[in-house]
Amino acid sequence: MAGPLDGITVVELGVWVAGPAAGGILADWGADVVKIEPPTGDPARMFGRMLGLDDGSNPPFEMDNRSKRSIVLDLTADGGLVTARQLLSGADVFITNVRPDALARLELDYPNVATLNPGLVYGLITGYGETGPEANRAAYDVAAFWARSGVADLLTRPGDSPPFQRGGMGDHLTAMTLAAAINAALVARARTGEGQLVTTSLYRQGTYTVSFDLNTFLLSGRPIAIGQRETMFNPCMNNYLAGDGKRLWIVGLEADRHWPSLCRAVGHPEWLDDSRFTTARDRAINSRELIATLDGIFATKTRDEWARAFEAEPELFWSPVNSMEDVLGDEQFHAAGGLVDVPHDGGSLPMIATPADFHGTPWAPRSAAPKLGEHTEEILVELQQG
Repeated sequence: MAGPLDGITVVELGVWVAGPAAGGILADWGADVVKIEPPTGDPARMFGRMLGLDDGSNPPFEMDNRSKRSIVLDLTADGGLVTARQLLSGADVFITNVRPDALARLELDYPNVATLNPGLVYGLITGYGETGPEANRAAYDVAAFWARSGVADLLTRPGDSPPFQRGGMGDHLTAMTLAAAINAALVARARTGEGQLVTTSLYRQGTYTVSFDLNTFLLSGRPIAIGQRETMFNPCMNNYLAGDGKRLWIVGLEADRHWPSLCRAVGHPEWLDDSRFTTARDRAINSRELIATLDGIFATKTRDEWARAFEAEPELFWSPVNSMEDVLGDEQFHAAGGLVDVPHDGGSLPMIATPADFHGTPWAPRSAAPKLGEHTEEILVELQQG
């Protein structure tokens, strides 16, 4: 199970999450990813300690760095740079999320590297883009993706403070975009023989993530209201708390289509003839009263009991609002391939899978994340052998 990128060589000069995650996706898909690290290591090697894990484990780092090889190079020394350039001269892909000005100082920016290897696909992640006054501004995804792009604001209820982003959300989305762009550039190279620079940014990823809102505002000048569950115009598109404290989400986006199913499922078919709820507009006008009534009804049964009631209504679309424990215990999560077994210390560790499968060229993780510099000697020997 070598994967679709078997035979593709990737050099990664990445830190924290976004760059390494892009390399991690390509490694999962079969590429040989050589991870260049400074003598102190990728700072993401500190995540385990930052999370208070005192057993030496580092789950976030393992997720983004499995199946890679690690080489330690001091890029502030001439010898380290020479080796880095040797690696790049024979690679298919370079991935980095180091700031452009630092790359230029090292002469590892695209114009310099392209002279070494015109066929190289050079994948660059920045915080805010390649040009403009803040092109070299330092960025984490909580700043460029979450806060500045509008994602946090659009998820904030009026009068509340913004919610906190979960770790690596914007980084992983941006990594997937770069992985896709790199593969598109490899297809172009197969046609033209030429490599190219492909780029994305945390900021652009954030604005694309909320482009439903941004594009609506751009073209109409009208913002889409931020929903509050107590007054949702469409009560069929709302979340409710079951009697056991577990939440469920009714997903009746087509209000008139899904309304009859909801009425029957909650035991109130007479609402179909109730003048307060006849049309979607009527339900919007009376939404506060209707949602409060539904709150009382949903509190009378557990979520599992409601799930059984919903089964009788194929036009009632819904989902549980799952906790992490719920997800890991969800039969469908496992059936959909949500976990992979990663070789580790003679056995294996279950880990979250990257979200794509290839049915003609299936992939599987080949190894756990490398120890710092674990493959330095091996890679140097390969370079000497040409």
